[in-house]
This record gives sequence, structure tokens and C-alpha cells, in this order.
Amino acid sequence: MQTSKLFARFIGPIFIAIGLAQVINTEVLRTLAGQFLESYALIFIAGLMAMLAGLAIVNFHNLWVRDWRVVITVFGWLALIGGVIRIVLPQQTARIGTAIFGIPNITVASGVITIALGAWLAYAGYIEKPKPTPRAKRRGRK
Repeated sequence: MQTSKLFARFIGPIFIAIGLAQVINTEVLRTLAGQFLESYALIFIAGLMAMLAGLAIVNFHNLWVRDWRVVITVFGWLALIGGVIRIVLPQQTARIGTAIFGIPNITVASGVITIALGAWLAYAGYIEKPKPTPRAKRRGRK
């Protein structure tokens, strides 16, 4: 299986679940975020996990191409950079996070975007059929 599809199969369903949680349990997620942002230890641990995920994607999928696969690469780099920021600057992360969650309806709006992105990646990973290679076309294969 192509590496891009494998990452899309992981990231897509996770984004769908996170997005649904944001839309369905808005107040619970806002409370959870508030509790999370009060703990530098949790921010640090989340930074380690994000950095690990980002490094995995960047090391196995650093493709800068003009199709859907570049989205996975961008997520990898964002996770890596976000992880480093959380590890090095947990207090600024808490301040920025608190400001973001202070925006009205941000949880629902970002949830809808996250669901759409997750569905698109899941489609690319699970449903979209691979296009035939030029060599396969010449031989009359599908």
C-alpha cells in the first residue's frame, strides 16, 4: 500500500472523530481544553506526542507534490513545529490556546472543518481507486 494512503487512513478517521466531538460535545470540549491549558505538564506531553507524530510523517512522507498527498506532508510539518513549540514554550502555548478558545463558536466552526478534512482524507485513503500507471495503460490493463 502506498504510504500516502496509509497515513490518510490514520489521519482521516482521527480527524472525523475529533471534529464530531467538537460539534456534538462543544461545552465538554471547551472545558477539556481549559483544563488542558492549565497544565504545563500536559502541554509538554502533548508536544512530545505531536513531535513524534510529525517526525514519523516527515521521515516517511516528505512529499512536496501538486496533489492531495501534500496535505499529509503539511500536517507532518505542522505537527512537528507545533510539538516543538509546546515543548519549548508551554506558557505561551497556554496563553494562545486560551485566547483561541475565547472566540465564540470556534469549537463548532473548527469541528466542521476538521470533519470535512477527515472525510476527504478517509476517502483518499480508503475509497479512491489508484489511477493506472502509463505502463499499465499501454498493456491494456486497468
